[in-house]
Amino acid sequence: MEMAGTRRFPVWLLAVWSLTRVALLLYVLRVLVFPGPDVTTDVSVIYHGWYDTLRTGTFPRHDVTWQYPPAAALAILSPALLPFLDYTRAFFVLALLADLVVVCLLSYAGTRPGRTPRGAWLWTAGVALLGPTVYARYDVMVTAVAVAALLAGAGRPRVMGALTAVGALLKVWPALLLVGAASRRAWVSAAATAGALALLFGLTAPGAFSFLTAQRDRGTEVESMGSLVFHIARHFGWQGQVLLNYGSVEFLGPYVDWVSAAALALSVIAFGWLLLWRLRVRRLPPHALADAAFVAVLLFTVTSRVISPQYLVWVVGLAAVCLSRRGSRMTLPAVLVLAACLATVLEFPVYFGDVVASDRLGVTLLLARNGLLLLAALTAARTLWRTTVSVPPPAVPPQTPRTQETLAPS
Repeated sequence: MEMAGTRRFPVWLLAVWSLTRVALLLYVLRVLVFPGPDVTTDVSVIYHGWYDTLRTGTFPRHDVTWQYPPAAALAILSPALLPFLDYTRAFFVLALLADLVVVCLLSYAGTRPGRTPRGAWLWTAGVALLGPTVYARYDVMVTAVAVAALLAGAGRPRVMGALTAVGALLKVWPALLLVGAASRRAWVSAAATAGALALLFGLTAPGAFSFLTAQRDRGTEVESMGSLVFHIARHFGWQGQVLLNYGSVEFLGPYVDWVSAAALALSVIAFGWLLLWRLRVRRLPPHALADAAFVAVLLFTVTSRVISPQYLVWVVGLAAVCLSRRGSRMTLPAVLVLAACLATVLEFPVYFGDVVASDRLGVTLLLARNGLLLLAALTAARTLWRTTVSVPPPAVPPQTPRTQETLAPS
């Protein structure tokens, strides 16, 4: 079946996406049991509790696990759109629809001139590898907004800016999509949209910005890059604890504040590198917008005090947008991210007990996942610099036979 001349309907993509997503739904609905702890309790317990509070017109500002910008309330309240389902099932269905939106956007983009369907395939594979956690968090909804913003890109900068602002008010990180934006219209649109929405939330809902101070007392999450210090230190007598703190399992105890401060310092260094890149950039080809966003989110992921499994959803989405352009050089980092997805589902939820216990298996899986992410970040940053900052070598004109004859030794 052909569409628009040479365009073909992605039958195999749709088939693979459908089969893998049916499996994910069966897992989150507990028809099939996925190994490890139940990943759906965030929706059935935490999100549902927030839902009951948000319906009253106020934010759960006294709940230390609420650490999200005000537009996150829209995602938490969204199951009300499906009143014929209970809260948990409605949320899973909406997560599935957000996933479908992403694959449709990437698939359509792949049919346009200068594009490729590789992005849609990467998204399909990456989400499948991450397992049921994807549908048990609202990050897939945020990623759908971010993917739409990047695909709007330079062609529709005002649309991109508005979508970026919405995404940032859902979960902050989409603000990094503007790193590679060359058009002032994108920045102005983002600022205007964010300002208007922030004012609306601030005036109508008490506690809308309580998230700004909610994370200052957090420890180091057990899956983060810095946590490896304590996983190893526990085998040498480190006297700390692993506790559920601020909604995640964290290390608490001696020197944790030092490692957390180091992570913050590395994030500042990453921001400084991005600023230097922006000041030194010589050319911004069409693929640079998505490439820069991919690099920025990777850098801030690997330097964060927290690397939750759902963070990989963001990175896979941005990698997929990169691969949807033929000119992108991010294939290797994208493949590394895909491998990190497999390592992620193994460390959480399958062997999360081993990670929490700092067992050899758990530490090995964590080293593999974090190592792959770090390698992807460094490789992607180097590629971005080389394709946008470094001066390409001058082209050497081909020698004519007469020139070759002249240069030949006598």
